[in-house]
Amino acid sequence: MDTLKYRIKTLFKYKDLIFELVKRDLKLKYRRSFLGYAWSVLQPLLLMIVLTVVFTQLLGKNIENYPLYLLSGRMMYDFFKTSTTGAMKSVTGNASLLRKVYSPKYIFTLAKVTSCMVEMVFSFGALFIVMLATGAKFYVTLFFIPLVVLQIYIFCCGVGFFLAQLNVFFRDIEHIYGAILNAWFYMTPIIYEIDRLPVYLQLIIKAVNPLYYYVAQFRDIVYYGNLPGPRIFWGGWVIAFLMLAIGVWSFQRSKDRFILYI
Repeated sequence: MDTLKYRIKTLFKYKDLIFELVKRDLKLKYRRSFLGYAWSVLQPLLLMIVLTVVFTQLLGKNIENYPLYLLSGRMMYDFFKTSTTGAMKSVTGNASLLRKVYSPKYIFTLAKVTSCMVEMVFSFGALFIVMLATGAKFYVTLFFIPLVVLQIYIFCCGVGFFLAQLNVFFRDIEHIYGAILNAWFYMTPIIYEIDRLPVYLQLIIKAVNPLYYYVAQFRDIVYYGNLPGPRIFWGGWVIAFLMLAIGVWSFQRSKDRFILYI
């Protein structure tokens, strides 16, 4: 308990640094960009249009309002992909700063995931544009979106901490993780309905794919207008905090050896 209190106190102590790191990441991403932050809306829209054209004939014929169905799943995956990929490089990418100034190393990983979450919030503009353009209903369940965002944010922090410490010692993890993400995309019901799969594949995806819980919850709220069922709702929280515990434990265990490898 004392350790937890100390870490929370440290987090508040360095909150200004986290804010500056998040602001830096956002500025660097859109530096010299004519449209700037508008790309947070345009990028998911353009990607959705491409994927809709490609997959509508193959997988989306019987799915009502396929653009919204696709985007509501893709947003969760894109946040997971960008935040964990960025977090993986957060320690090695700030090696020069870590050598010069003392600060808790986890701050850089946390800031990277947080900056990606801010980008995702911007991309909700694309979601609402698609909803308006396709005549989708605006359900009252939309007010529950922050609960899903918080869940996947905690989950991504856990994955990010785990990958960040692993990347310090094994740089090949960047290439391996890229291949894993490609497979993960197709294992998640984003471009297809899970009910169309054989029962045994449905059971496997629900059992071993944590992203399923966040995509399913978000889609229930935005696309179907339903509250998520207790299994995927509470399952999402359990998975998020379990992954956070694993990530923090692995990061804290190895952080003192970072300086020898960066």
